[in-house]
Amino acid sequence: MRTQVGIVGAGPAGLLLARMLQQRGIESVVLEARSRTHVEGRIRAGLLEQGSVETMTVAGVAARLHREGLVHHGLHLRFGGKDHRIALSDLTGRTVTIYGQQEAVKDMIALRLADGLPLLFEVSGVSVQEIATTRPRIAFRHDGRDHVLECDVVAGCDGFHGVCRAAIPAGALTVFDRPYPFAWLGILARARPMSEELIYARHARGFALATMRSPAISRLYLQCAPEEDLAAWSDDRIWAELALRLGAQEGELETGPILQRGVTAMRSFVAEPMRHGRLFLAGDAAHIVPPTGAKGMNLAIADVRVLVRALEAFFAGKGEALMDAYSATCLDRVWKVQRFSWWMTQLLHRYDGGDAFEERLRLAELDYLAGSAAAQASLAENYVGLPYAD
Repeated sequence: MRTQVGIVGAGPAGLLLARMLQQRGIESVVLEARSRTHVEGRIRAGLLEQGSVETMTVAGVAARLHREGLVHHGLHLRFGGKDHRIALSDLTGRTVTIYGQQEAVKDMIALRLADGLPLLFEVSGVSVQEIATTRPRIAFRHDGRDHVLECDVVAGCDGFHGVCRAAIPAGALTVFDRPYPFAWLGILARARPMSEELIYARHARGFALATMRSPAISRLYLQCAPEEDLAAWSDDRIWAELALRLGAQEGELETGPILQRGVTAMRSFVAEPMRHGRLFLAGDAAHIVPPTGAKGMNLAIADVRVLVRALEAFFAGKGEALMDAYSATCLDRVWKVQRFSWWMTQLLHRYDGGDAFEERLRLAELDYLAGSAAAQASLAENYVGLPYAD
């Protein structure tokens, strides 16, 4: 098999990259270890920056997003028994949109398959080889047969646990990793969302977040221990704890059947550089952010924008200058987003056994944020998404 770009991973980064390359007449093959059902069903991020929506619109994968996405102009911070609205649109002129990552993935898969372009699910034994040469290849097994995909470029979009980052020699990679001493217990429930906008709550018992996936489906989170036993959390206990931490008033938090639940560990992670030879990492393969800042999918989309530009120039015979700049260009944004996600995380969560001085500083910072237009503008600017470099 032969193609111009071999893409490992059919998540948002890999699928959007394939689509944007297709628009530029660049061939690609997408390989995914999981089944289509699994990929389309896994619940992930659900908030898109305006720049992400605009990128997906230009890529021609946002028709359903525009029909069903929920546009938000603000968010709420709750602490100390009070609610404080951050007017995102008033402060920045921009919005964010709620649209589940799995829905975006469904849209892009359907479009690629309708176009008759190669997207292989349930591949195994993936091995990325010869990445330091100009003729890298990907060995894999599919439908009971061994295959080798010869490429000009390999895009590693296979997530944190994928094989692509591991293919880079250890001495060529620097890893920055910060696990957090807490996790999120998340639920998806058939219940009217608590608010038309997200509510971030800081409580003495821990952080809570009320968001949504549709006008009838709520997505809610509670801070918990990384090793939390889900069996210890009955539906009644979850709803009671959410009501307490969110400071819900009478009738504000509607309960309903819990459709899905799980515990998500939290970490900040960056691998540098994001390129080795003809292998380019994008999305979670290169970086992980804690979900407090709602940046995971948005950062993957930003990577793809930079990579598409570089590959378009390369295949048009304009040299490798943009490919050489790929890692530095992406990492400039990655670290700014890491800073914001870390800041939101440390500000809103309870640190058990933490320094009492730091705890008082967090409370003071929240109080300052609630009363300062300048501080709110800084939060809003980062939350709606920093400008792209291109």
